[in-house]
This record gives sequence, C-alpha cells and structure tokens, in this order.
Amino acid sequence: MKASIGTKITATAMAAALSLSLVACGSSESASSKQSSQAQSTSNTTAVSTQASTNSTEAANYTDRDMEQTADTSSAKTITLANDGNVDITEEGVYVITGTATNTTIRVNADSQAKVQLVLDNANITNTSMPAIYVLSADKVFVTTTSGSTNKLEVTGTFAADGETSLDGVIFSKDDLVLNGLGTLSITSSDHGIVSKDDVKVTGGTYQLSVKGDAIQANDGAYVADGTLNITATTDGIQAGERAQIDGGTLKIQSAEGIESTYVQVNGGTIDITASDDGINATTKSETSTQTPTIEITGGDVTISMGAGDTDALDANGNIYISGGNVNITGQFAFDFDGKGELTGGTVTVNGEQITSITNSMMGGGMGGGTGGGQMGDPSQMDQQMGGQGGPMGGHGGQGGRPMQDNASSSNSGNTTGSNSGGSTSGKTSTSVSSSVQA
Repeated sequence: MKASIGTKITATAMAAALSLSLVACGSSESASSKQSSQAQSTSNTTAVSTQASTNSTEAANYTDRDMEQTADTSSAKTITLANDGNVDITEEGVYVITGTATNTTIRVNADSQAKVQLVLDNANITNTSMPAIYVLSADKVFVTTTSGSTNKLEVTGTFAADGETSLDGVIFSKDDLVLNGLGTLSITSSDHGIVSKDDVKVTGGTYQLSVKGDAIQANDGAYVADGTLNITATTDGIQAGERAQIDGGTLKIQSAEGIESTYVQVNGGTIDITASDDGINATTKSETSTQTPTIEITGGDVTISMGAGDTDALDANGNIYISGGNVNITGQFAFDFDGKGELTGGTVTVNGEQITSITNSMMGGGMGGGTGGGQMGDPSQMDQQMGGQGGPMGGHGGQGGRPMQDNASSSNSGNTTGSNSGGSTSGKTSTSVSSSVQA
C-alpha cells in the first residue's frame, strides 16, 4: 500500500515537472517569437523612419517662413532711404525699406542666429561701387517685396572690396538669403546680381535681372520654389557650388550658360533657356564636393535653345538622368556626358523629333563628321586643333572633334573670408537701426 502511494506520488511529480517543462518551452518559444516580431517591427520602423527622414530632408529645403509671401509688419521698423547714407541693421527683426537713394548700402550685421527681414516697399537704390544690400552676419536674411510695389537695385561701376572680401553682387550676403514677396524687384549690375556664400532661395515675387556676370550665384545651393525670373546675364543665369534645384516657378534665361552646378535637379516649373555655351551644365563647382556631377530632370517643362558652334543643351561631367517632365531641345548638340545617360520617363524632343534614349552627341576628337568629312583628328595634334575635321564615323554631321570633357566653366568669384566690417564709408553718413521685435 505504501509502495503504491509512493509510486503515485512519484508519477504525479514527474507529470507536473513535465508539464512545467512544456509550459516553459512554450513560453520560451513565445518570447522568442515575440522578440523576433519586435525585431522585425523595429526593422520596419527604422526603414520607414529612414525614408521619412529622407523625404523630410528634401521638404526642409523650404521652411514655412521661406514660403510665406507677406511679412508681419505690425511691429516693424520703417526706414526711409537717404542719399549717401548707409543703414546699419544690427538686430533681428522686420524692417520696411522705402524711398529712393544713391550711394547707399543697407548693411546687416546681426548675431549669427538672427533672422532679419527686409521688406522692400517701392525702394530704389543706385550705387557706384558698393552693394545695395550687404549682409555681413545673420542666420538668414529675407528680402521681401510688398504687393504691387516696384523696386530697383543697381550698381553701375566697378565694385570696391571690403578688406579681403570681394564684393561683386548688388545683393551680397555671407549667409543664407531668401527672396520672396508679391512685388517686383529689378536688379542691374556691372558684375553679378545676387550673391550668397551660403544658400539662395527664391520662393515668390517677380525679378528682372540684367547683369554682366552671373545673375544668381550661391556658394552652396540655389533653390527656386516659385516666382518669375527674367534673366539676362553675360556668364551664368544661375550658378551654385553644390546644388541648383528648380521645384517651380517660371524662369526665362538668356546667358552663356543657363544653369550650372555640381548637381542640377529640375522637379518642376517652366524653364526657357537660350544659351551660347551650355544650357544646363553639371560640373564640379566646389573643391569639397563629393558628388558626381549630375543633371537630373524629374518634372517640369524645360525648353533649351542653343547657339551655333560647340554648344551643348545638357552637359554633364558625370551623369544625365531624365525620368519625367517635358524637355524640348533645339541645337546642334543635345547631350554631352562622361558617365551614364538614362531616359526612363517624360517626353524629350530634339530638333522636333521625340527620342526614346539618350546618346552622346559627340565622344572624343573627330567622331562627329558627316558625309564626306575628312579623316579623324591626329591625336598628336589635339592640343593645337582640338580634334580632326570629322570623319567617316558619322553621327551629327559638320563639326569636327572636341575634347572628352569641357572644362570651360567659370568658377565662383568672391573671397569668402574677410572681416565683418562694413564697406567704405568715406563721405557718407551712417544710420544705425535696430529692432527688438523677434522675427
């Protein structure tokens, strides 16, 4: 009897142990499955977050204030321009500029975190040698035109230097610039029009630029979200060191090169370029850039009319990608690239004929001859004659060879160093203006 009871107790204990083991095993599998699920969820979340971060970065090109076309002037300081009198702005705030003056510079020399908004309300400045607006220090400066206003900024003579800084733009900034508003701004220059040693963004307004240098020059990025730009420039319409990005607006450019940067991206807008060198050129413009020079067109309406001679509508010392939009090219040479040329979307027309792939107009010396062309260029004579007179290898007839890479692009001008002192004030009065209003 005792043995039977002991046997039952032992069996019961063993069953309980087995049950606990199975439960533990199940719990372990459940925990493992849960951890795996959590890991997968974390992986998915990370992927989504990374994508969101990328999209956010693109969207962050323009802040809400960048896109706002009217300024809050309820607490603004009003400045009436006077001849031969500089206006010094040293604090963050909103400043309404009005009146007509000669040899007057609006100088912004504020804290490096300050946001300053200059509201042009029928303001006219004509200078001989100094910028009309000179930003020495700020986080960002907005140049905003009021609704219905007509504003004019002009420099007629040779620009003077400010210490070691070459001042070569009617609007010259060492920090970020945003141009917006509902009015019109005309800029005329003996050199460049708008120069920033950081970014330039145009998000609204109407602009007439007639310059002997570059119309818009940015050391880092040049961005256009909206607005109307009519540009006549001797060198470049828009030049940026790292990136030129067109997301909207209406641009009409007549220049040697229409748009030039290391990376040129067109996502929208209406762009009409008439150029005598390159319509859009991607070439390394920044010594610190690690990007491959690229032209990327994802949308918009792009019309490029090229002058005669050795000119290219789209010229990249790297890649050309077209995935959307409408591109209409008129000229002898449509594409010149050293890397990839890919057409995956959009409509591309060259001299009235729609194309379905991108091919180099010319590659190397002497490969572009037409019927009856001469022999290929002698490589030993390349330095003297830049290729032969064309040859039997066909292609676009008529013109002889040229080097594999076009290095005729201009470089950024202007010294980015220099002191934060104002320009020459000889013979001028200086008015210091500040505002305690937070912008």
